[in-house]
Amino acid sequence: MARKRPLTRERILQTALRLADEGGIEALSMRKLARELGVEAMSLYNHIANKGDLVDGIVDLALLEIELPTGEDWDTAIRRCAISAHEAFLRHPWACSLVMSSRQGRRPLFESPRVRYMEWLLGRLRDAGFSADLTYHAYHTLDSHILGFTFWQLGHSGGLRDLAGDRDVAEVLAGFMRELRAHDYGHLLEHAEQHLAAPSDDGARQFAFGLDLILDGLRRALARV
Repeated sequence: MARKRPLTRERILQTALRLADEGGIEALSMRKLARELGVEAMSLYNHIANKGDLVDGIVDLALLEIELPTGEDWDTAIRRCAISAHEAFLRHPWACSLVMSSRQGRRPLFESPRVRYMEWLLGRLRDAGFSADLTYHAYHTLDSHILGFTFWQLGHSGGLRDLAGDRDVAEVLAGFMRELRAHDYGHLLEHAEQHLAAPSDDGARQFAFGLDLILDGLRRALARV
């Protein structure tokens, strides 16, 4: 007879992370999670305080995938971190909207990967020679690019699926292009055609483009300090 795997907090969170990735955070319930683990729902509460604790836990797992490099120049390290964060949020698209929310579980806030990331980024900027005031602005610019661009990218792809509904996406896009031509929106038509012709990794390229503009500006600002 096969030995039953013990129920642990780690196993619960890893399973919940997979379910959230597959069906979205809204579809994640304690009942569904218990069924996936082959246990009674009440047994989860021996390891998880409540639904808020569960969500906090899987957000932490997603954030732990973000690299916090050491031993590199400040701009190289921050670039790697930002790209790693963007990729992590694309793997776990439900997490991007939750990282700024208040924590409802039992884990202390100051043990969270989000706080460690914040301290790391602020420290890299200060250690590089940025003033406290410039670090303040640089942190907000970098963090808003990571979260803001990812929100935009996820919303853009999700909006197209919602617009298409049960219809073929290619047909919907073709109709949209015809309407742009008919209404003489030439610049928007050109932009839409660029989207259609873009390679599959266009989102990553556009994220890096904006990130490099920010880092170039920060290098120039640092040189003036």
